[in-house]
Amino acid sequence: MLFPAFRPVRLGVLAALCVCLAASARAQTAASALEAEEAPARFDRPTSDTRFARPLGEVLDEIERRFDVRLQRPKDLDQTQLLDYAEYRFRPWSVEETLKNVLAPIDYKLVFKGRNIYEIRKFEYTRRLAPDGQQFIDYLNTLYDDRESFEARRALLRREMRHAAGLDSLPARPDSKPYLTPKRTYDGYYVQNIGLEILPGVYCTGSIYHPLKYRKASCPVILNPNGHFGDGRYRRDEQLRCAMQARMGCIAVSYDLFAWDEQLLQFEPTSHRTAMAHTIQNLNGLRLLDYLLSLKEADPTRVGITGGSGGGSSTMFLTAIDERITLSMPVVMTTSYFIGGCPCESGNPIHLAGGGTMNAEVAALCAPRPLLVVSDGKDWTRDVPQISYPYLQRVYGFYNAQDKVENAHFPTEGHDYGWSKREATYRFLEKHWHLDTSKVKNAEGRFDESGCTVEDYSLLKVWGPQGENLPANALHGIDELYKLFKAFGQ
Repeated sequence: MLFPAFRPVRLGVLAALCVCLAASARAQTAASALEAEEAPARFDRPTSDTRFARPLGEVLDEIERRFDVRLQRPKDLDQTQLLDYAEYRFRPWSVEETLKNVLAPIDYKLVFKGRNIYEIRKFEYTRRLAPDGQQFIDYLNTLYDDRESFEARRALLRREMRHAAGLDSLPARPDSKPYLTPKRTYDGYYVQNIGLEILPGVYCTGSIYHPLKYRKASCPVILNPNGHFGDGRYRRDEQLRCAMQARMGCIAVSYDLFAWDEQLLQFEPTSHRTAMAHTIQNLNGLRLLDYLLSLKEADPTRVGITGGSGGGSSTMFLTAIDERITLSMPVVMTTSYFIGGCPCESGNPIHLAGGGTMNAEVAALCAPRPLLVVSDGKDWTRDVPQISYPYLQRVYGFYNAQDKVENAHFPTEGHDYGWSKREATYRFLEKHWHLDTSKVKNAEGRFDESGCTVEDYSLLKVWGPQGENLPANALHGIDELYKLFKAFGQ
Protein backbone atom coordinates (compact mmCIF):
# COMPACT_ATOMS: atom_id res chain seq x y z
CA MET A 1 0.00 0.00 0.00
CA LEU A 2 2.95 2.36 0.69
CA PHE A 3 4.77 1.45 -2.53
CA PRO A 4 2.39 3.32 -4.90
CA ALA A 5 2.78 6.48 -2.80
CA PHE A 6 6.63 6.12 -2.63
CA ARG A 7 7.28 5.58 -6.37
CA PRO A 8 6.46 9.12 -7.60
CA VAL A 9 8.63 10.62 -4.87
CA ARG A 10 11.76 8.66 -6.03
CA LEU A 11 11.18 9.53 -9.67
CA GLY A 12 11.00 13.15 -8.78
CA VAL A 13 14.33 13.03 -6.94
CA LEU A 14 16.07 11.34 -9.88
CA ALA A 15 14.72 13.90 -12.30
CA ALA A 16 15.98 16.73 -10.13
CA LEU A 17 19.41 15.13 -9.88
CA CYS A 18 19.70 14.80 -13.68
CA VAL A 19 18.85 18.47 -14.09
CA CYS A 20 21.59 19.42 -11.61
CA LEU A 21 24.22 17.30 -13.33
CA ALA A 22 23.42 18.73 -16.73
CA ALA A 23 23.70 22.25 -15.42
CA SER A 24 27.05 21.45 -13.81
CA ALA A 25 28.41 20.02 -17.09
CA ARG A 26 27.31 23.15 -18.98
CA ALA A 27 29.04 25.29 -16.39
CA GLN A 28 32.31 23.33 -16.64
CA THR A 29 32.31 23.52 -20.47
CA ALA A 30 31.82 27.27 -20.33
CA ALA A 31 34.64 27.64 -17.81
CA SER A 32 37.02 25.55 -19.97
CA ALA A 33 36.24 27.66 -23.03
CA LEU A 34 36.93 30.82 -21.06
CA GLU A 35 40.26 29.44 -19.80
CA ALA A 36 41.25 28.51 -23.37
CA GLU A 37 40.55 32.02 -24.55
CA GLU A 38 42.67 33.45 -21.76
CA ALA A 39 45.64 30.91 -22.10
CA PRO A 40 48.79 32.16 -23.92
CA ALA A 41 49.76 30.63 -27.30
CA ARG A 42 52.53 27.91 -27.38
CA PHE A 43 56.09 29.20 -27.26
CA ASP A 44 57.80 29.76 -30.61
CA ARG A 45 61.07 28.43 -29.19
CA PRO A 46 61.73 24.66 -28.94
CA THR A 47 60.49 23.23 -25.64
CA SER A 48 59.65 19.84 -24.20
CA ASP A 49 56.17 20.34 -25.69
CA THR A 50 57.72 19.96 -29.15
CA ARG A 51 60.51 17.59 -28.03
CA PHE A 52 62.95 20.44 -28.71
CA ALA A 53 62.67 19.58 -32.41
CA ARG A 54 64.45 21.62 -35.10
CA PRO A 55 64.79 21.08 -38.86
CA LEU A 56 67.87 19.01 -39.68
CA GLY A 57 69.23 21.65 -42.06
CA GLU A 58 69.20 24.26 -39.28
CA VAL A 59 70.98 21.86 -36.94
CA LEU A 60 73.72 21.18 -39.49
CA ASP A 61 74.13 24.92 -40.11
CA GLU A 62 74.52 25.42 -36.36
CA ILE A 63 77.18 22.68 -36.18
CA GLU A 64 79.14 24.37 -38.97
CA ARG A 65 78.98 27.70 -37.13
CA ARG A 66 79.86 26.42 -33.67
CA PHE A 67 82.70 24.12 -34.67
CA ASP A 68 84.03 26.05 -37.69
CA VAL A 69 83.71 23.08 -40.04
CA ARG A 70 82.19 22.51 -43.47
CA LEU A 71 79.70 19.69 -44.02
CA GLN A 72 79.27 18.13 -47.46
CA ARG A 73 75.61 17.10 -47.60
CA PRO A 74 74.22 14.49 -50.01
CA LYS A 75 71.53 15.67 -52.41
CA ASP A 76 69.06 13.07 -51.18
CA LEU A 77 69.33 14.17 -47.54
CA ASP A 78 65.97 15.57 -46.37
CA GLN A 79 67.06 18.66 -44.46
CA THR A 80 63.48 19.68 -43.65
CA GLN A 81 62.86 16.66 -41.42
CA LEU A 82 62.55 17.48 -37.73
CA LEU A 83 65.18 16.18 -35.36
CA ASP A 84 63.90 15.64 -31.82
CA TYR A 85 65.96 17.00 -28.91
CA ALA A 86 68.26 18.52 -31.50
CA GLU A 87 70.59 20.69 -29.43
CA TYR A 88 70.72 18.16 -26.61
CA ARG A 89 72.68 16.01 -29.05
CA PHE A 90 75.49 18.59 -29.15
CA ARG A 91 78.79 17.85 -27.40
CA PRO A 92 80.65 21.18 -27.16
CA TRP A 93 84.03 19.44 -26.90
CA SER A 94 83.65 17.25 -30.03
CA VAL A 95 82.22 17.93 -33.47
CA GLU A 96 82.49 14.23 -34.29
CA GLU A 97 80.48 13.11 -31.25
CA THR A 98 77.92 15.80 -32.04
CA LEU A 99 77.56 14.66 -35.64
CA LYS A 100 77.29 11.02 -34.58
CA ASN A 101 74.42 11.90 -32.23
CA VAL A 102 72.67 13.93 -34.92
CA LEU A 103 73.14 11.54 -37.83
CA ALA A 104 72.78 8.10 -36.24
CA PRO A 105 68.97 8.29 -35.68
CA ILE A 106 68.44 8.96 -39.41
CA ASP A 107 70.93 6.24 -40.49
CA TYR A 108 73.61 8.60 -41.76
CA LYS A 109 77.27 8.91 -40.80
CA LEU A 110 80.22 11.23 -41.30
CA VAL A 111 83.54 10.77 -43.06
CA PHE A 112 86.46 13.09 -42.33
CA LYS A 113 87.83 14.54 -45.58
CA GLY A 114 90.61 16.70 -44.11
CA ARG A 115 91.01 20.41 -43.34
CA ASN A 116 87.88 20.63 -41.18
CA ILE A 117 85.71 19.13 -43.92
CA TYR A 118 83.28 16.28 -43.21
CA GLU A 119 81.15 14.39 -45.70
CA ILE A 120 77.73 13.12 -44.64
CA ARG A 121 76.90 9.69 -46.05
CA LYS A 122 74.38 6.95 -45.61
CA PHE A 123 75.50 4.50 -42.94
CA GLU A 124 78.19 2.10 -44.17
CA TYR A 125 78.91 -1.11 -42.32
CA THR A 126 82.46 -1.07 -43.67
CA ARG A 127 83.72 2.33 -42.54
CA ARG A 128 84.22 4.08 -39.20
CA LEU A 129 86.35 6.94 -37.88
CA ALA A 130 89.91 6.93 -36.59
CA PRO A 131 88.83 7.28 -32.91
CA ASP A 132 86.63 4.21 -33.39
CA GLY A 133 89.67 2.39 -34.76
CA GLN A 134 91.69 3.27 -31.68
CA GLN A 135 88.87 2.11 -29.41
CA PHE A 136 88.72 -1.17 -31.32
CA ILE A 137 92.44 -1.71 -30.80
CA ASP A 138 92.09 -0.84 -27.11
CA TYR A 139 89.42 -3.53 -26.90
CA LEU A 140 91.56 -6.11 -28.71
CA ASN A 141 94.40 -5.41 -26.30
CA THR A 142 92.18 -6.66 -23.49
CA LEU A 143 91.69 -10.01 -25.27
CA TYR A 144 95.33 -11.13 -25.36
CA ASP A 145 98.53 -10.10 -23.66
CA ASP A 146 100.88 -12.94 -24.52
CA ARG A 147 101.63 -15.46 -27.24
CA GLU A 148 99.35 -18.16 -25.87
CA SER A 149 96.24 -15.98 -25.63
CA PHE A 150 96.92 -14.43 -29.02
CA GLU A 151 97.26 -17.82 -30.70
CA ALA A 152 93.96 -18.95 -29.18
CA ARG A 153 92.33 -15.88 -30.68
CA ARG A 154 94.03 -16.52 -34.03
CA ALA A 155 92.79 -20.12 -34.16
CA LEU A 156 89.23 -18.93 -33.53
CA LEU A 157 89.42 -16.19 -36.17
CA ARG A 158 91.03 -18.44 -38.76
CA ARG A 159 88.34 -21.10 -38.34
CA GLU A 160 85.40 -18.70 -38.36
CA MET A 161 86.73 -16.54 -41.22
CA ARG A 162 87.24 -19.53 -43.52
CA HIS A 163 83.69 -20.65 -42.81
CA ALA A 164 82.26 -17.15 -43.28
CA ALA A 165 84.05 -16.84 -46.62
CA GLY A 166 82.37 -19.98 -47.94
CA LEU A 167 85.67 -21.83 -48.31
CA ASP A 168 84.69 -24.86 -46.24
CA SER A 169 83.15 -27.99 -47.77
CA LEU A 170 84.51 -27.24 -51.25
CA PRO A 171 85.86 -30.08 -53.36
CA ALA A 172 89.48 -30.34 -54.43
CA ARG A 173 90.51 -28.56 -57.59
CA PRO A 174 89.45 -30.43 -60.74
CA ASP A 175 92.24 -32.60 -62.17
CA SER A 176 92.15 -30.78 -65.52
CA LYS A 177 95.50 -29.46 -66.68
CA PRO A 178 95.95 -25.69 -66.58
CA TYR A 179 95.66 -23.91 -69.91
CA LEU A 180 99.02 -22.24 -70.60
CA THR A 181 99.80 -19.92 -73.51
CA PRO A 182 103.21 -19.88 -75.27
CA LYS A 183 105.99 -18.17 -73.32
CA ARG A 184 107.02 -14.60 -74.15
CA THR A 185 110.69 -14.10 -73.24
CA TYR A 186 112.18 -10.84 -71.94
CA ASP A 187 115.27 -9.68 -70.01
CA GLY A 188 115.81 -12.39 -67.38
CA TYR A 189 112.20 -13.64 -67.27
CA TYR A 190 109.30 -14.90 -69.33
CA VAL A 191 105.54 -14.36 -69.16
CA GLN A 192 102.93 -17.06 -69.69
CA ASN A 193 99.17 -16.66 -69.32
CA ILE A 194 97.25 -19.26 -67.32
CA GLY A 195 93.66 -20.43 -67.20
CA LEU A 196 93.13 -22.60 -64.12
CA GLU A 197 89.93 -24.52 -63.39
CA ILE A 198 89.31 -23.87 -59.69
CA LEU A 199 85.85 -25.52 -59.56
CA PRO A 200 83.99 -27.50 -62.21
CA GLY A 201 83.51 -25.04 -65.07
CA VAL A 202 84.90 -22.05 -63.14
CA TYR A 203 88.20 -20.63 -64.39
CA CYS A 204 90.75 -18.27 -62.88
CA THR A 205 92.64 -16.16 -65.44
CA GLY A 206 96.03 -14.55 -64.97
CA SER A 207 99.65 -14.30 -66.02
CA ILE A 208 102.75 -15.98 -64.59
CA TYR A 209 106.07 -14.10 -64.54
CA HIS A 210 108.91 -16.63 -64.28
CA PRO A 211 112.72 -16.32 -64.05
CA LEU A 212 114.63 -17.65 -67.05
CA LYS A 213 117.27 -19.36 -64.91
CA TYR A 214 116.40 -21.53 -61.94
CA ARG A 215 117.22 -24.70 -60.07
CA LYS A 216 115.06 -27.19 -58.22
CA ALA A 217 113.26 -25.59 -55.25
CA SER A 218 115.13 -22.33 -55.85
CA CYS A 219 112.30 -19.92 -56.73
CA PRO A 220 110.16 -18.11 -54.16
CA VAL A 221 106.48 -17.82 -55.12
CA ILE A 222 104.50 -14.56 -54.93
CA LEU A 223 100.76 -14.10 -55.38
CA ASN A 224 99.71 -10.66 -56.67
CA PRO A 225 95.93 -10.35 -56.16
CA ASN A 226 94.49 -7.47 -58.11
CA GLY A 227 92.74 -4.40 -56.71
CA HIS A 228 90.16 -1.98 -58.08
CA PHE A 229 92.64 0.11 -60.00
CA GLY A 230 91.85 0.98 -63.61
CA ASP A 231 92.80 -1.56 -66.30
CA GLY A 232 92.98 -4.40 -63.79
CA ARG A 233 95.98 -6.69 -64.03
CA TYR A 234 96.88 -5.22 -67.43
CA ARG A 235 97.90 -1.88 -65.99
CA ARG A 236 101.49 -0.70 -66.18
CA ASP A 237 102.42 -0.74 -62.49
CA GLU A 238 101.08 -4.27 -62.02
CA GLN A 239 103.16 -5.57 -64.92
CA LEU A 240 106.29 -3.77 -63.68
CA ARG A 241 105.89 -5.18 -60.17
CA CYS A 242 105.49 -8.77 -61.33
CA ALA A 243 108.31 -8.48 -63.86
CA MET A 244 110.64 -7.12 -61.17
CA GLN A 245 109.74 -9.98 -58.85
CA ALA A 246 110.60 -12.44 -61.62
CA ARG A 247 113.88 -10.69 -62.39
CA MET A 248 114.72 -11.03 -58.68
CA GLY A 249 114.30 -14.81 -59.02
CA CYS A 250 110.64 -15.25 -57.95
CA ILE A 251 107.69 -16.91 -59.66
CA ALA A 252 105.02 -14.22 -59.62
CA VAL A 253 101.39 -14.50 -60.66
CA SER A 254 98.84 -11.76 -61.27
CA TYR A 255 95.18 -12.68 -61.69
CA ASP A 256 91.84 -11.09 -62.51
CA LEU A 257 89.21 -9.96 -60.06
CA PHE A 258 85.99 -11.93 -60.18
CA ALA A 259 83.74 -10.69 -63.03
CA TRP A 260 86.45 -8.35 -64.33
CA ASP A 261 88.46 -8.55 -67.53
CA GLU A 262 88.44 -12.11 -68.94
CA GLN A 263 86.18 -13.31 -66.14
CA LEU A 264 83.46 -11.38 -67.99
CA LEU A 265 83.39 -14.23 -70.48
CA GLN A 266 81.68 -16.25 -67.74
CA PHE A 267 80.00 -13.78 -65.41
CA GLU A 268 78.15 -10.51 -65.88
CA PRO A 269 79.87 -7.39 -64.44
CA THR A 270 77.19 -6.92 -61.76
CA SER A 271 78.36 -10.24 -60.28
CA HIS A 272 81.40 -8.46 -58.89
CA ARG A 273 79.16 -6.61 -56.45
CA THR A 274 78.13 -9.83 -54.69
CA ALA A 275 79.46 -11.84 -51.77
CA MET A 276 80.36 -14.58 -54.26
CA ALA A 277 83.11 -12.29 -55.55
CA HIS A 278 84.84 -12.48 -52.16
CA THR A 279 84.64 -16.27 -52.14
CA ILE A 280 85.87 -16.83 -55.68
CA GLN A 281 88.66 -14.25 -55.61
CA ASN A 282 90.20 -15.80 -52.53
CA LEU A 283 89.66 -19.30 -53.85
CA ASN A 284 91.53 -18.19 -56.99
CA GLY A 285 94.53 -17.31 -54.83
CA LEU A 286 94.44 -20.61 -52.94
CA ARG A 287 94.15 -22.69 -56.12
CA LEU A 288 96.91 -20.78 -57.89
CA LEU A 289 99.13 -21.36 -54.88
CA ASP A 290 98.35 -25.08 -55.05
CA TYR A 291 99.46 -25.13 -58.67
CA LEU A 292 102.59 -22.98 -58.33
CA LEU A 293 103.86 -24.97 -55.34
CA SER A 294 103.55 -28.14 -57.42
CA LEU A 295 106.29 -26.85 -59.74
CA LYS A 296 109.64 -28.50 -59.07
CA GLU A 297 111.45 -25.14 -59.06
CA ALA A 298 109.14 -23.61 -56.42
CA ASP A 299 110.55 -23.05 -52.92
CA PRO A 300 107.74 -23.79 -50.42
CA THR A 301 109.64 -22.08 -47.60
CA ARG A 302 109.44 -18.70 -49.36
CA VAL A 303 105.86 -17.90 -50.32
CA GLY A 304 104.73 -14.29 -50.46
CA ILE A 305 101.68 -12.23 -51.30
CA THR A 306 101.15 -8.55 -52.07
CA GLY A 307 98.33 -6.47 -53.48
CA GLY A 308 97.01 -2.94 -53.26
CA SER A 309 93.56 -1.67 -52.27
CA GLY A 310 91.16 -4.61 -52.75
CA GLY A 311 94.23 -6.70 -53.49
CA GLY A 312 95.51 -5.64 -50.09
CA SER A 313 92.32 -6.97 -48.50
CA SER A 314 92.90 -10.32 -50.16
CA THR A 315 96.56 -10.20 -49.10
CA MET A 316 95.64 -9.91 -45.43
CA PHE A 317 92.85 -12.48 -45.57
CA LEU A 318 94.80 -15.19 -47.40
CA THR A 319 97.80 -14.67 -45.12
CA ALA A 320 95.54 -15.04 -42.10
CA ILE A 321 93.99 -18.35 -43.18
CA ASP A 322 96.89 -20.05 -45.01
CA GLU A 323 100.12 -20.87 -43.17
CA ARG A 324 101.83 -21.70 -46.45
CA ILE A 325 102.25 -17.95 -46.96
CA THR A 326 105.48 -16.96 -45.21
CA LEU A 327 105.68 -13.23 -46.06
CA SER A 328 102.94 -10.64 -46.55
CA MET A 329 102.90 -7.08 -47.94
CA PRO A 330 99.40 -5.48 -47.96
CA VAL A 331 99.43 -2.06 -49.64
CA VAL A 332 97.15 0.92 -48.83
CA MET A 333 94.52 -1.20 -47.10
CA THR A 334 95.58 -2.01 -43.52
CA THR A 335 93.61 0.06 -41.01
CA SER A 336 91.56 -0.36 -37.87
CA TYR A 337 88.45 1.47 -39.10
CA PHE A 338 87.79 0.43 -42.71
CA ILE A 339 87.29 -3.13 -43.95
CA GLY A 340 86.86 -2.51 -47.68
CA GLY A 341 83.87 -1.01 -49.42
CA CYS A 342 83.36 -3.64 -52.12
CA PRO A 343 81.55 -6.94 -51.51
CA CYS A 344 84.62 -8.67 -52.94
CA GLU A 345 86.38 -7.53 -49.74
CA SER A 346 83.64 -7.51 -47.12
CA GLY A 347 80.59 -9.15 -48.73
CA ASN A 348 81.02 -12.22 -46.55
CA PRO A 349 80.84 -11.71 -42.76
CA ILE A 350 84.50 -12.46 -42.13
CA HIS A 351 84.85 -9.36 -39.94
CA LEU A 352 82.17 -10.66 -37.58
CA ALA A 353 84.40 -13.62 -36.70
CA GLY A 354 85.41 -13.95 -33.06
CA GLY A 355 82.74 -11.48 -31.96
CA GLY A 356 84.15 -8.83 -34.31
CA THR A 357 87.49 -8.04 -35.92
CA MET A 358 88.97 -5.58 -38.43
CA ASN A 359 91.80 -5.37 -40.93
CA ALA A 360 94.59 -4.44 -38.54
CA GLU A 361 93.91 -7.60 -36.54
CA VAL A 362 93.55 -9.68 -39.70
CA ALA A 363 96.99 -8.40 -40.73
CA ALA A 364 98.35 -9.24 -37.26
CA LEU A 365 97.47 -12.90 -37.80
CA CYS A 366 100.60 -12.98 -39.98
CA ALA A 367 102.78 -12.92 -36.85
CA PRO A 368 105.56 -13.89 -36.53
CA ARG A 369 105.99 -14.15 -40.32
CA PRO A 370 107.52 -11.07 -42.03
CA LEU A 371 104.90 -8.36 -42.57
CA LEU A 372 105.28 -5.05 -44.41
CA VAL A 373 102.33 -2.66 -44.13
CA VAL A 374 102.45 0.07 -46.80
CA SER A 375 100.35 3.16 -46.05
CA ASP A 376 99.86 6.73 -47.28
CA GLY A 377 98.59 10.07 -46.11
CA LYS A 378 95.50 10.52 -48.28
CA ASP A 379 93.26 7.56 -47.53
CA TRP A 380 92.12 5.43 -44.57
CA THR A 381 95.71 4.26 -43.95
CA ARG A 382 96.91 7.74 -42.98
CA ASP A 383 96.74 6.85 -39.26
CA VAL A 384 98.67 3.57 -39.51
CA PRO A 385 101.86 4.95 -37.84
CA GLN A 386 99.88 6.22 -34.83
CA ILE A 387 97.16 3.56 -34.45
CA SER A 388 97.63 0.25 -36.29
CA TYR A 389 101.42 -0.04 -36.37
CA PRO A 390 101.97 0.20 -32.57
CA TYR A 391 99.34 -2.52 -32.19
CA LEU A 392 101.13 -4.73 -34.75
CA GLN A 393 104.45 -4.18 -32.95
CA ARG A 394 102.81 -5.27 -29.69
CA VAL A 395 101.56 -8.51 -31.27
CA TYR A 396 104.94 -9.25 -32.84
CA GLY A 397 106.46 -8.60 -29.44
CA PHE A 398 104.70 -11.72 -28.17
CA TYR A 399 107.20 -13.60 -30.39
CA ASN A 400 110.18 -11.29 -29.84
CA ALA A 401 109.90 -10.64 -33.58
CA GLN A 402 109.45 -6.86 -33.76
CA ASP A 403 112.17 -6.81 -36.44
CA LYS A 404 109.87 -8.75 -38.77
CA VAL A 405 107.10 -6.15 -38.95
CA GLU A 406 107.58 -2.82 -40.73
CA ASN A 407 105.51 0.14 -41.85
CA ALA A 408 106.48 2.00 -45.02
CA HIS A 409 104.45 5.22 -44.75
CA PHE A 410 104.23 7.87 -47.47
CA PRO A 411 102.41 10.87 -45.93
CA THR A 412 102.31 12.98 -49.10
CA GLU A 413 101.09 10.20 -51.37
CA GLY A 414 97.67 8.73 -52.13
CA HIS A 415 95.85 5.50 -52.83
CA ASP A 416 97.94 3.62 -55.39
CA TYR A 417 100.72 1.06 -55.84
CA GLY A 418 103.15 3.60 -57.24
CA TRP A 419 106.92 3.52 -57.58
CA SER A 420 107.83 4.40 -53.99
CA LYS A 421 105.51 1.71 -52.66
CA ARG A 422 106.85 -0.88 -55.09
CA GLU A 423 110.41 0.00 -54.13
CA ALA A 424 109.56 -0.56 -50.46
CA THR A 425 108.31 -4.06 -51.25
CA TYR A 426 111.45 -4.86 -53.29
CA ARG A 427 113.63 -3.89 -50.32
CA PHE A 428 111.53 -6.02 -47.98
CA LEU A 429 111.82 -9.06 -50.25
CA GLU A 430 115.56 -8.56 -50.58
CA LYS A 431 115.97 -8.30 -46.82
CA HIS A 432 113.97 -11.35 -45.77
CA TRP A 433 114.58 -13.70 -48.69
CA HIS A 434 118.21 -12.73 -49.36
CA LEU A 435 117.58 -12.41 -53.08
CA ASP A 436 120.20 -11.59 -55.71
CA THR A 437 119.15 -8.09 -56.72
CA SER A 438 122.31 -7.07 -58.56
CA LYS A 439 120.56 -7.22 -61.94
CA VAL A 440 117.65 -5.02 -60.90
CA LYS A 441 119.66 -2.14 -59.41
CA ASN A 442 121.35 0.80 -61.12
CA ALA A 443 124.84 2.19 -60.59
CA GLU A 444 123.66 4.11 -57.50
CA GLY A 445 122.37 0.92 -55.91
CA ARG A 446 118.70 1.86 -56.37
CA PHE A 447 116.10 -0.53 -57.71
CA ASP A 448 115.56 0.07 -61.41
CA GLU A 449 112.53 -1.13 -63.38
CA SER A 450 113.91 -0.13 -66.79
CA GLY A 451 114.72 -3.77 -67.62
CA CYS A 452 111.03 -4.71 -67.40
CA THR A 453 108.71 -4.86 -70.41
CA VAL A 454 105.14 -3.54 -70.31
CA GLU A 455 103.13 -5.69 -72.67
CA ASP A 456 100.16 -4.77 -74.81
CA TYR A 457 96.88 -5.81 -73.24
CA SER A 458 96.18 -8.22 -76.07
CA LEU A 459 99.22 -10.32 -75.16
CA LEU A 460 97.90 -10.88 -71.63
CA LYS A 461 94.65 -12.49 -72.77
CA VAL A 462 94.35 -16.14 -71.77
CA TRP A 463 91.45 -17.21 -73.98
CA GLY A 464 92.34 -15.23 -77.11
CA PRO A 465 91.27 -11.82 -78.45
CA GLN A 466 87.57 -12.74 -78.56
CA GLY A 467 87.55 -15.44 -75.89
CA GLU A 468 87.49 -18.11 -78.57
CA ASN A 469 89.56 -20.53 -76.46
CA LEU A 470 87.28 -20.52 -73.43
CA PRO A 471 86.71 -24.19 -72.48
CA ALA A 472 83.41 -25.72 -73.54
CA ASN A 473 82.48 -26.68 -69.96
CA ALA A 474 82.71 -23.10 -68.67
CA LEU A 475 79.77 -21.98 -66.55
CA HIS A 476 77.85 -18.89 -67.65
CA GLY A 477 76.11 -16.60 -65.21
CA ILE A 478 76.25 -16.28 -61.44
CA ASP A 479 73.01 -18.23 -61.01
CA GLU A 480 74.80 -21.31 -62.30
CA LEU A 481 77.60 -20.64 -59.82
CA TYR A 482 75.14 -20.47 -56.92
CA LYS A 483 73.65 -23.79 -58.05
CA LEU A 484 77.14 -25.28 -57.99
CA PHE A 485 77.73 -24.09 -54.42
CA LYS A 486 74.33 -25.41 -53.36
CA ALA A 487 75.39 -28.80 -54.67
CA PHE A 488 78.43 -28.53 -52.37
CA GLY A 489 76.13 -28.07 -49.38
CA GLN A 490 76.43 -24.29 -49.06
